[in-house]
Amino acid sequence: MSLVTTHVLDTANGRPARTVPVALEAATDDGWRAVATGHTDDDGRVRDLGPESLNPGVYRLVFDTAAYLGQDAFFPEATICFRISDGTAHHHVPLLLSPFAYSTYRGS
Repeated sequence: MSLVTTHVLDTANGRPARTVPVALEAATDDGWRAVATGHTDDDGRVRDLGPESLNPGVYRLVFDTAAYLGQDAFFPEATICFRISDGTAHHHVPLLLSPFAYSTYRGS
């Protein structure tokens, strides 16, 4: 299993958000470096996003929410920045999405 996984739930419609493009990026001295990309499955999950271990540091998940909500989406992108202290511990970072709001938390 990937060290980082995510789950996108469409809270306005009460269902998983399918086919949302997601990118995992790592912070570097020169900006951001791509680590992995994927799409949510029929259950709104990306189970295989990157390696099984990562160096401790700051990472972000970038969700192309316009691909799911449409090109006129109020939030065309949602970016969640987080820190990995233990590069071998699983990190689940869900996104709860609606047309005019989104939220996140550290999942299990």
